[in-house]
Amino acid sequence: MRPRRPAKPFMKRTNVNKNFKSVSPRKRLFRFALYGLASCAFGCLPFALSATTANVSIVNFAFSPPSVNINVNDSVNWTWAGSPHSTTSDMGLWESGVRGTGAIFTHTFTSAGSFPFHCSVHPFMTGTITVQSADVPPTVIISNPTNGSVFAAPATLNLTATASDSDGSVTNVQFFQGTTSLGSVANSPYSVTVRDLAAGNYTFSAVAADNAGTKVTNSVMIRVVSPEPTTLTAAQRLSPSSFQFSYSATVGLSYVVQRSLDLSHWTVLSTNSAKSASEVFLDQNASGNAGSYRVGLLPNP
Repeated sequence: MRPRRPAKPFMKRTNVNKNFKSVSPRKRLFRFALYGLASCAFGCLPFALSATTANVSIVNFAFSPPSVNINVNDSVNWTWAGSPHSTTSDMGLWESGVRGTGAIFTHTFTSAGSFPFHCSVHPFMTGTITVQSADVPPTVIISNPTNGSVFAAPATLNLTATASDSDGSVTNVQFFQGTTSLGSVANSPYSVTVRDLAAGNYTFSAVAADNAGTKVTNSVMIRVVSPEPTTLTAAQRLSPSSFQFSYSATVGLSYVVQRSLDLSHWTVLSTNSAKSASEVFLDQNASGNAGSYRVGLLPNP
């Protein structure tokens, strides 16, 4: 039986041919622990656009103004200040009939395009309604941190979003921690760095704006925790080829289990995200020479 060498300073170890002993907490395997962000995602929320009404007066043998720009589902009111006149679509889409002073005629435009019109009594009186397509809001999604993750304190992370606009362009993406602005990014990749978060719950948001001024928001909630020390316990050889032990963990963090025959060369046996405060590891290939195990906390991504 070879003599045991001193344990590495940041890991717990045990020899399969010796009694497995719980050791006091030491340094982590890595400087930071991987935490999943417990996050709640909110849907992209565009600011709603309401329909409006434009006004055209019929006065002094003219339409005033003669040209009007509106959006899809907007309306135009023609008001008679003189008579007799009409508002008649050149394309046959509407006909007010000949009316006199004080009359009002309204037409709602449900499609985009250019719509010329005239007065049927005085054909030299003309005008045009230009209907613009309704703006399609941009989309924005926070891609990092992911939904439902947890980080180890102190946490430093890249807050990253993807954004696009199908009928225009994204002009900027602004990031927030709660109500505090973290900065605005004009071009892809849209990302800012958040540093040294202490234990607690945090809400991060990304607000994308397009060239029409429409904005949408996507948010996540994350959790940052202080990791508990890792302690190895309850070691037992179940068979000549299997060995089992438990280790303490912090729920949501990721850990790595390693084994070595000489305490110099370590082989990764398993990585996992802790589902409970006590995790069980089973090595089913533990036959042969004596070996040592260690469990370490993986770093934040």
